[in-house]
Amino acid sequence: MSKTLISIVGPTGIGKTALSLKLATHFKTEIISADSRQFYREIPIGTAAPTNSELATAPHHFIHHKSIKDPFSVGAFEKEAIAKLEELHQKNPIIVMVGGSGLYVNAVTKGFDEFPDIAPEIRTKLNTELETNGLEFLQEELKKVDPISYATIALKNPHRVIRTLEIYRGTGIPYSSFLNKDKRQRPFDTISIGLKAERPLIYERINQRVDQMLDNGLLEEAKAVFKHRDLNALNTVGYKELFQYFDGEWTLDFTVSEIKKNSRRFAKRQMTWFRKNPETKWFEHDTDLQNIIEFLNKVIKKTNE
Repeated sequence: MSKTLISIVGPTGIGKTALSLKLATHFKTEIISADSRQFYREIPIGTAAPTNSELATAPHHFIHHKSIKDPFSVGAFEKEAIAKLEELHQKNPIIVMVGGSGLYVNAVTKGFDEFPDIAPEIRTKLNTELETNGLEFLQEELKKVDPISYATIALKNPHRVIRTLEIYRGTGIPYSSFLNKDKRQRPFDTISIGLKAERPLIYERINQRVDQMLDNGLLEEAKAVFKHRDLNALNTVGYKELFQYFDGEWTLDFTVSEIKKNSRRFAKRQMTWFRKNPETKWFEHDTDLQNIIEFLNKVIKKTNE
């Protein structure tokens, strides 16, 4: 039987975790998480990580395996996840992956364009220039040396601008020149399935989830990591807003409303990202499990013919 990865995508709060558990149980297999914030053990509530009972339902990987203090890039995740899949596929031809971080999902299913290693002092210098001269200064340099990237990347994201410039400064070759080369072939087939719902229902579920997080102790969890607020792992919805509250800048009611609003915006961005993949088969969030299993079995059977 050929090796298969079932990738479950969709917006936050749609029910991906519940479906992953049901599919892992049905196929008697294990789960890989592709959620870039559930990696961190200190913040399980605000990242809606699987509960202890859910984790006990099926073996999970890349859940709470890092500290917020540990640097962990998408590139590192790609390497570790592919190695783990190779190991798991020796025991079971079908593995389930679940997560709402589109970049991390793509890292596993498609791989990235390969870039050369760049001396770390180049990034250090760029970060210093960002602090001293501002983002617009770096944007202007990018416009001159790599107009293609300037026209396509998220210019308001300093991490993307710095990453693009460090490639140029380290190699003398524009970042855009490294794109769209042949990526590594994957030794498995991917079946991508997505969960969807009407936007008002998604937003309602998000609002309810935020309230549940607060009931579960999100405030205390955020207080415990407040002293580490500058870490990249905490630059995420829920914690950023609560840090404003701890600083005395916002009331708690306003903070909660901002968490809900920004979570809804995040869900919208997730759907925009995931809909770009024409190979994803979309199901309504309340589709009967058997219908999904029948679809998966049909695809797997066709692959093995």
